[in-house]
Amino acid sequence: MTAAMAGFSASDALSKSVISEMNAGQIMCLRGLFTSVLVFVVARRMGALRSWRIVLEPMVALRVGCEILAAVTYITVLGMMPIANASAILQSLPLVVTVGAVLFFGEPVGWRRLLAILAGLAGVMIIVRPGADGFNAAALICIVSVLVTAGRDLATRGIDPSIPSLMITVITAVSVTIFGALLTPLLGGWRPVSATSLTHIVLAAVLVLIGYQSVIVAMRTGEISFVAPLRYTSLIFSALLGWLFFAEIPDAWTVIGAAIVIASGLYTFYREAKGRGAPVAQESEPRVPV
Repeated sequence: MTAAMAGFSASDALSKSVISEMNAGQIMCLRGLFTSVLVFVVARRMGALRSWRIVLEPMVALRVGCEILAAVTYITVLGMMPIANASAILQSLPLVVTVGAVLFFGEPVGWRRLLAILAGLAGVMIIVRPGADGFNAAALICIVSVLVTAGRDLATRGIDPSIPSLMITVITAVSVTIFGALLTPLLGGWRPVSATSLTHIVLAAVLVLIGYQSVIVAMRTGEISFVAPLRYTSLIFSALLGWLFFAEIPDAWTVIGAAIVIASGLYTFYREAKGRGAPVAQESEPRVPV
């Protein structure tokens, strides 16, 4: 899980490094193209390929739609705020997924977990610190990214278990690639891609795939109550990468807010492991796979 978080954070940093040279649609298209090829090869070797008609399944289609929105919003926000701040806000994902499970699946939640969720959301408010004029654009986009990513995770729970996860990943990667290509003209058109930027995109795609598969292995073979909280190591990796390559240093309020979000998330994990009820926060995916 720790290796996966390092891979995801490094992929975010690589995507952020090219955001000034190309728009979000172009990044989605290029990164999605390489990811599609890689995951297709892996899925074929593992016998996980199925009919493309699977995309017509309502929950699969909903998941793909949420994934596309998550990719657009998160890539966009990487060019608008420090990577550590974006990562800190994204750490509220398990809490939002838990709220969604209560609202849409009727999952039970005790008052302790409810207070932890409220504390975590308060931590997010500390990080974004809306002023007199309300939320800034970057904060709003990042919050939208969390919401649609939570929608992706909740939709995943409704997908037929007989459909291989790799096939879902293939469908998602191809869909994101196509949408990125369609979005590119609306965001200013295709720009020339330097060899350095292309290398960064290829590495980002490889790291995302490694991270995503590492998460699957970790969650399937490890003790979930022990493994899941290690996703918060991504905040450490993001902060280090932001400092080393973008000269971004989180301020005190960001650190305080992130600490509150992490503490509330860890408590939620603890309560779920202790009560064995509604492990939705533990099962939520920590990053978009493409």
